Amino acid sequence: MKIGFEIHQQLATKKLFCDCPSELREDEPDIEFVRGLRPTQSELGEIDRAALQEFLKGKTYRYQAYSDTTCIVEHDDEPPHLPNSDALEIALGVAMKLGAQPVEEVHFMRKLVIDGSNTSGFQRTAVVAFDGQMEIDGTTIGVPTICFEEEAARKISEGGKETVYRLDRLGIPLVEITTTPDIKTPKQARDAALKMGRLLREFNVKRGIGTIRQDINVSVEDGARIEIKGVQDLNQIPDMIEAEAERQRMLIGVKRKLKKRNPKIEFEAVDVTDIFKKTDSKVIAGQVKKGKEVMALKLEGFDGLLLKKLGPEFAGYARVQAGVRGIFHTDELPAYGITEKEVAEVKKLLKLAKDDAFVLVAEKVETAKKALVAVFDRAKEAFKGVPEETRMANPDGTTRYMRPLPGAARMYPETDIPPIVISDELLEKVRANLPESYEDRIARYVKEYKLSVEMATQMANSMWPAFFEGALSETRAAPTVIANTLLGTLTEQRREGIPVENIAQDKLLEILSAAGNGKISKEAIPDVIRELAKNPQKTVEEITEKKFEAFGEKEITEIVQKIIIERGDFVKDKGLASIGPLMGPVMGETKGRADGKIVNDILKREIERFINDV
Repeated sequence: MKIGFEIHQQLATKKLFCDCPSELREDEPDIEFVRGLRPTQSELGEIDRAALQEFLKGKTYRYQAYSDTTCIVEHDDEPPHLPNSDALEIALGVAMKLGAQPVEEVHFMRKLVIDGSNTSGFQRTAVVAFDGQMEIDGTTIGVPTICFEEEAARKISEGGKETVYRLDRLGIPLVEITTTPDIKTPKQARDAALKMGRLLREFNVKRGIGTIRQDINVSVEDGARIEIKGVQDLNQIPDMIEAEAERQRMLIGVKRKLKKRNPKIEFEAVDVTDIFKKTDSKVIAGQVKKGKEVMALKLEGFDGLLLKKLGPEFAGYARVQAGVRGIFHTDELPAYGITEKEVAEVKKLLKLAKDDAFVLVAEKVETAKKALVAVFDRAKEAFKGVPEETRMANPDGTTRYMRPLPGAARMYPETDIPPIVISDELLEKVRANLPESYEDRIARYVKEYKLSVEMATQMANSMWPAFFEGALSETRAAPTVIANTLLGTLTEQRREGIPVENIAQDKLLEILSAAGNGKISKEAIPDVIRELAKNPQKTVEEITEKKFEAFGEKEITEIVQKIIIERGDFVKDKGLASIGPLMGPVMGETKGRADGKIVNDILKREIERFINDV
C-alpha cells in the first residue's frame, strides 16, 4: 500500500489577490450572475479529460456576491492584484518549519478548475519551497512541495443543470502541503495529518470546520492512484484508507475473473419499455407513466461481478455523467418490484448467455443512453483493473466517484502576475518571526501560567491561543480563569444552545477585565456571558451593573455571619472542617457575586472568631 496526502489550510489574512476580507457570510447577497465553462487546449495542444467530461454535462453556474466584501477580482472582471505578502510569509514560515528549500522566484500557474468553483475557470497556485520532510513514528515522510493558492468559491446548492456558488470564500489564501507516498499504514496517515495540522496552527490560520482539508492519495499493489478529496474528520482517515484499499483489491479480483472469461462487450442500448408496461416496480412504473423509457445494456461475461462490486461503480459513473438517480442490474434482480418473469424476458430479448449480465435505466431516451454509455465506459475500465479517479469523501467514511484523475494538461503559466523574488531580507524576516512549536507552547503554558498539562494541551489545540495571550497582557484575570472561560464556559453554554457566537471578542475581553479588577467575581462570568449572548446590543457595563457587581468584604461577611449563626451547632461540632460544607450555602446567597477564594478566607476568619467567642 502507498499513502500520501495534500493538506489545504486557509489563512486568516485578507484575500490572496485583492484587499477583500476573508469573511464568510450568511445574509442575502446583493449581486448575482451566471456563467458557463468550456474546455480549452493546453500549451501542448491537449484537452484535460476531466474538463472535457465536465463540459459535456452542459451545466451553468450561478454566482452570488456582496458589493461590500467581494470585488470584481472575484467576479473575474479584473485581473488579480499582487499576492498578499502576509500569506506569502506564512507559506515561507511553514516551509522553514518543514526544513524545505524556498524557491528563488515565485511563479504562479493556472490550474484548470472544471466544476465551476472558480469564476475564471482556473485556480492560481504557486510553489514556494521544495524538499521538506517530517518525522512520524520513526518514519521520514517527504514533503516535496509547499504551495500557496486561492480557495475556491463556496457551493450553496446544486440541482439539475445549475450549481450555485457564493464568492465570499473565493480567493481566501491557502497553504497546500504535499507529502510523498511514504506513509506506511492508515494509522500513520492519521498521525501525519494530525502533526501537520498542529504545525499549521502555530501560524495565523483560520479555525473551524472546513478551514483545513486533507486530500488522501491511496494505491495498492497492481492498483492505481486514487485521490480522495475533502476529508475533514481525522478519525475517519484510517477507515477511509482501509475501505479504498479493499475496493482496489476487489477491482483487481474482478479484472482477473474477466481475464479468465475473456468476454467481448459491445455497446447497444436496447429499449425494453414494453416488458415493463404493467410492472409492479414503483420506480420504473413512475418513470414510464411520465413518458420515459426503460433502456437495457448487455454486459457479456459480467454475471456475478456486479453486486457489491462493479454495481456501485457503474451507478457512480451513471449519476455523475448522466445525472440519473440510479441503475438496476441482474445481480440484484428480481427485486424492487421487478419480477423474475420480467428479468427472464429482458435476458431473452438481449440473448444473454450463462455468464452475461444486463443493466437497466429508466429515463428519457437521451439521458438513459448517456447513462448506459457511462456504464459501458466503466465496464471497459474493469478489464484494466483500477482506473485512476478522484473520489469525494462522504460523511459516513465511504467515498463516491467524482471524475477521472486530472492530468498534466490542466496546468499552464499565469500571465497576469509577475514573478516574485524571494530575497534574503524576506527570508531573514520570516525566520526571525517563526512561531513557537506546539510542544514548546504547551510547556510554556504549564511553566509560566501554571495551567495543567491537560488544559495547556487543550489551549494549544484550540482557536484561542492568540486571544489567551492578549487577555493575559490586557487584563488582570488569572490565567486559569481566562482558560476556563474560553475552553469550559463558552463550550458548555454553546452546547446548551446559548448563542455565545453573538459576543464580540472585545466584549469578552471586557468581561475578563471586569473579573480581573474585582468588579465581578469569576463565578459570575458564566451568568454575564449568558446574559450578553442573549442581549449582544448591551454593553458589558450595562450587564454587570447592580445585577452582577461583586460583593465587597462587608457584604460577604454579613452573609457568612448569618450562615454561621443559623448552623451554630454544626460549626461548634466541626470547627474549621465546616468551611467546605458552608461554602455552598454562602455562594448560593451571593448568587455568583462573590469570589470563592475571598469567601473561603472570610469563612475561616469568622468561624475562628465564632468558636473563640463561644
